[in-house]
Amino acid sequence: MSKIVIVAKLKIKEQFKDEVYAELLVLHKSTHEFDEGCIQYELHKDLEDVNSFTFIETWENAELLEAHMATAHFASFVKTIENKLDALEISKLEKLI
Repeated sequence: MSKIVIVAKLKIKEQFKDEVYAELLVLHKSTHEFDEGCIQYELHKDLEDVNSFTFIETWENAELLEAHMATAHFASFVKTIENKLDALEISKLEKLI
């Protein structure tokens, strides 16, 4: 079974930057502590746009990624950031090497 890589780019509305950033940190911590199959879950800040962040994730397989997306902490994150982003781009990749 192939490993799955997620690249999730978020551009936060200016007025919500601090609030959403705090939620990104909570999601990062909770995912590392509680989610099985998480190989990599890194949060990055764009050097040219202070309101843009990127998660780069690697999961053991698609099923464990789906389990992550079904957790209470992920659902809470999604609800909390609703209508607070200017853009969200998610790429789902299969790791080959």
